[in-house]
Order: sequence, then structure tokens, then C-alpha cells
Amino acid sequence: MVAELDAVHALRDAAGYRDIILALPSLLAETHALIALAAGHEREEAFVVYGIAAKAAHTAGYGLGHPELVALATTAIDWAARNSADAMMPAIAMHIRARDMWATNSTADALALLDRGLGSIEDEWTAGDVHALRTWGSLQLRAAVSASRMKNRPEAEDRIALAQEAADRLSAVPGPHPADRHELTFSQGNVLTHAVNIAIEMGDAPRALALNDKALTRHRKALAALPPSRIGHHHLDLARAWLWQSHRDRALYELETAEKIAPQLIRSHPIAHAVCARLIEAERASTHERLRRIANRFGLDR
Repeated sequence: MVAELDAVHALRDAAGYRDIILALPSLLAETHALIALAAGHEREEAFVVYGIAAKAAHTAGYGLGHPELVALATTAIDWAARNSADAMMPAIAMHIRARDMWATNSTADALALLDRGLGSIEDEWTAGDVHALRTWGSLQLRAAVSASRMKNRPEAEDRIALAQEAADRLSAVPGPHPADRHELTFSQGNVLTHAVNIAIEMGDAPRALALNDKALTRHRKALAALPPSRIGHHHLDLARAWLWQSHRDRALYELETAEKIAPQLIRSHPIAHAVCARLIEAERASTHERLRRIANRFGLDR
């Protein structure tokens, strides 16, 4: 089961959402059967695998725009978290549910839920447990996005700073680190791209582009180490920023780059659709104005 889950994890990193949906039924069925038959620690570990597999289903459903799959996956994650002895699982379930709350603009509730999750792992975070550092950082990043959607810049920047602290502490832990069993892929690169994202959410395109330039100068390797799903989303954010700066050619370049890196994510993403539509509208408007001017020069009535 672990090998199958690793394969699903690789598909998630590559934004291979349709392949995830095809791969998960057998893994979920096998794990559910083990939950029914096993006892003690083996059963608790089966709940972890089931919950993380359901987390992958949630990501695929979210990426492809299937709200029914998202709802089913959230319920499965909650069930697994309640029954697992893994201290991180309840916090991870709250991390997932917080994203669901964005769909109904319940960002204040999402932030409160994330704080509950953070509180539940505070002892492990203080002790420097590697899994807790990853989980803490991931929850702080989601809290930063939630705060930015509330247009609360100080809170969003405070949360990014706390996520950076988690990344710094994680880097300071002597290796090798235990495997990322919860599939959070928390890293320095994720902190950097989220900082750009919250600037976008705050409507501050110049700051977003400046942060990206700074990251490329100082942390190019950290950005390059990100999975395709995260890099694709980052280029989508950059497309939005360049569009807001009226650099349509650069916006289109970033949108094309995002699609090339993570096609299933970008082709289904409503923000990508909005950027593409705005580029089409701008091109039509530009062409119309150029035609109007040349028609005037030709002395044509329109």
C-alpha cells in the first residue's frame, strides 16, 4: 500500500489528477479492508494511509472542479483523522477543510479552524518533531492565504513569517529526515511562492513581481525543487500579476508556461480561464481601436 500511495503522491505532484482518480479506488478499497480486519497499531496506520489517499482525492477533485468528490474526500479524511493515533492527522483534516471554506467565502472561519489545528500540534512543534514542523508550516501558509483573501495584509504577512520560521527550523534539523508521510511537500520554495500568491490576493502586483525577482535571485534552487503542480500555480499567479501591469505578452507567456508544466491543473482552473478571457478581451479591444484609427485616416465611415 505504501508503494501505491507513493505513486499517487507522484501523480499529485505532477498534477496528474485524472490518473489519481483512476488509481485511487483500488488503494482505498484495499486500505478499507485492512481497517476492517486489522487491530492495534496496524489498524491505526491503515487509517493514516486511507486519510492521505483521501487527501489526494480531494486535491484531484479540487483541481478538476468536482465538488462532489471534494465533499466525499473531506468526509473520509475527517473519519480517518478521528481514528488514527497519528497526532498530525486531525490538524491535516482541518487544513483540508479550511480550503473548502474558501468556496463559500468563509475565510474568517477557515482562519479560526487553522488556528485550532495549530493548537492541536503545539507540543510537537515546540519539541521540533519533523512531521510537526511540516504540518505547522503548511497550516500557516493556508492561514496566510486565508488572511490575504480577507484583505488583512498584516495578518497574512505575519503568517508567512511563521511559515518561514518552520522552514528554517526544518532546514536546521540534522538529516536524513523521515519521509513526508502526510504528503504536505512543505519547503522553503513553498513559502516563497505563497508570499507571491498573497501579494496577488491583496491586489499588489508590483510587490508580487518584486518578491518573485528576489526569490529567483536568492533561492532559485528552492523554487526549482518544487513539484510541477506548485510551479504551475506559481506561473499562473505571475500571469495575473503581469496582466494587472498591462504586460499582456508577458502574461500570456506565463500562462503558457503554467499550462505546459501542469496542464490538467491550469486547463481546469477558473483563474486561468479568467486570465485567458481577459487577454482575449484586451486583444479585441486593441485591434478594434487600431482599426478605428486607420479607418479615420482612410476617411471611411463606420
